[in-house]
Amino acid sequence: MSIEVNNESGFEVDEAEFAALGRFVIDAMRVHPQSELSIIFVDTTVMTDLHVQWMDEPGPTDVLSFPMDELRPGRDGDVTPAGTLGDIVLCPEVAVTQAKAAGHSTTEELLLLTTHGILHLLGYDHAEPEEEKEMFALQRKLLLTFLATR
Repeated sequence: MSIEVNNESGFEVDEAEFAALGRFVIDAMRVHPQSELSIIFVDTTVMTDLHVQWMDEPGPTDVLSFPMDELRPGRDGDVTPAGTLGDIVLCPEVAVTQAKAAGHSTTEELLLLTTHGILHLLGYDHAEPEEEKEMFALQRKLLLTFLATR
């Protein structure tokens, strides 16, 4: 499995921790072990530009997901075909504010956002209440299980 983590934000992050989370979530979702994922940390200027360009919304956001091969989760005993899952772009500066509001660390917020982004790459969404319930429950389960193994 190839997970590339690039920090272009100027914010200190433990790149190995995010690569480990990516591997954990991809394995748990039965994505082919030779699949590729890119995790990129950017500053608010870059995130604002991406948010306007791709979502037509002003200002920076916390996370954006850019799927490539539209891989979906595998099933018991059956993984997805190999491919490029896509890119997750995170903005630590936005995560700092959200972490304070949620009462946890910025690292925990960024790990949550990374999990959230991977689920978006796998086709999960939260536009409808039932979708949100499913996605957020899975996101919580994956993240708590990962943190329990650390």
